[in-house]
Amino acid sequence: MHAPGNGPIFATYYSILAVLGVPANLVTIVILSRGRCGLSKCITRYLVSMAVTDFLVIITAVVFTRLRPIYVPVSFLSTTPACSLFIVFSWVCKDTSVWLTVAFTFDRFIAICCQQLKLRYCTEKTADVFIGTVCVIGCCKNIPLYFTYEPIYVLDNVPWYCRVKKIYYSSVAWKIYDWHLYVINPCIPFLLILLLNVLTVRHILAASGARRRLRSRSNGDKQSDPEMESRRKSIILLFAISGSFLFLRLTYVVNFLFVQFSSKSYANSSNSTDPKFILQESGNMLDLLGCCTNTCIYAGTQTKFREQLKGVVMHPLKFIRHLFKY
Repeated sequence: MHAPGNGPIFATYYSILAVLGVPANLVTIVILSRGRCGLSKCITRYLVSMAVTDFLVIITAVVFTRLRPIYVPVSFLSTTPACSLFIVFSWVCKDTSVWLTVAFTFDRFIAICCQQLKLRYCTEKTADVFIGTVCVIGCCKNIPLYFTYEPIYVLDNVPWYCRVKKIYYSSVAWKIYDWHLYVINPCIPFLLILLLNVLTVRHILAASGARRRLRSRSNGDKQSDPEMESRRKSIILLFAISGSFLFLRLTYVVNFLFVQFSSKSYANSSNSTDPKFILQESGNMLDLLGCCTNTCIYAGTQTKFREQLKGVVMHPLKFIRHLFKY
């Protein structure tokens, strides 16, 4: 754990992230909640919950934790209790967002590779249970973080700002907690999604080859295959989401492994020339960028989502045009 960068580069980057991420996730939530994108209710449940948590990550981790200290350095939110609370909220939201991506990937793995379990597992009820469980565990896991911070100074009995207690770095118990914090997010999710994608690809290649051979013998190669076309769209969505997750979290994982195996600590200063700081903040910036990419993925892979998005964008423009007419 460390203080985020606060230079002009970070101010510009996180400002753009907030300006684009907040409306993008809100629009995604609205479109998917209407259920007109041709997706199953089970998939829609996961995608909506992912969009909600991504929106909350932008609010807590970007707006309040990174931009607020830059643009409004002194406010009620600068007090130690409020500062600690928002840091905990940001970790809860990030953990929940990451593990919902894992849950979605596992759901699609079952749907594609385990046909016997598909009818029992890939249901709205199962999705609701997984989403609720992930949210509860995410909250419980990060509650101890609140007690790792102390005020930088106290003025008129009011504690101001946050810094990590020294005991956090010297206590064995806190070291174990810090290690498990980063292992659970993003190391284990990274490996799980990678493994599930490898297994899914292997199953798809085997099943597609067998199906093509069967159809060529009976109907010829020229006839279309509606089932394979439907499966192809689902696979494209799965690989786009999980592939984006793996790519954007790779630097974050590399930084964690570098710290663990090199016996070095995380960068505690905002020294832009320190290689540790550059690697660390690059990982954080790409990690948070992942909260804005899903809308682009949906628009690029789902025709009906693009149609709904076009309608949402055009609606206020039509309203403005009518105002000018009157």
